[in-house]
Amino acid sequence: MSTRSRAALLSAMAAVAALSLSACGNGGTSGGGGNTNFVTGNNGIDTAPQGRRTAAPDLSGKTIDGKTLDVADYKGKVVVINVWGSWCGPCREEARYFAKVSKAYEGKDVQFVGINTRDTSTTPAVAFEKEHGIGYPSLYDPTGRLMLRFKKGTLNPQLIPSTLILDKDGKVAARALEALDDTALLKMLKPVVAEK
Repeated sequence: MSTRSRAALLSAMAAVAALSLSACGNGGTSGGGGNTNFVTGNNGIDTAPQGRRTAAPDLSGKTIDGKTLDVADYKGKVVVINVWGSWCGPCREEARYFAKVSKAYEGKDVQFVGINTRDTSTTPAVAFEKEHGIGYPSLYDPTGRLMLRFKKGTLNPQLIPSTLILDKDGKVAARALEALDDTALLKMLKPVVAEK
């Protein structure tokens, strides 16, 4: 094996190791330095006060069922974004809670959107949603490019699963870097829904 081939192999192995460290985590710390305008709560939920939030990046593309979706079309509604993978144990644990809360908020100016990532095809993702009763759309993002659109130092999704709450103006109001049950999800969602 040539030196160039060895270097390429070592680089690829390092990239895989980095991805596996960030995948399917149970919590984490907030990224960024300096004045990030968000507060890390002791419950694992980071929040940003109104007036100090950053806009979510372009989150658009094909869904796991082949339709086109643009999160910006939901401006005027609170949007719950859940980053998940069918291969992720904590994602499977939280899925029933997301299905339950999304059904409870149907017709209440709240839209749930999933971002399916690191599944090599849509087949396991579609099966996952069917198995867990997920009735809302999920963007298909096998390489994580949508997650990379969030600027460093903002309330960006850094782990799988991650959950973001966008306010009615399309700005990131809250983030969790861990699997959530219905109680924790509602603790994130209710204050943003109540905003004027």
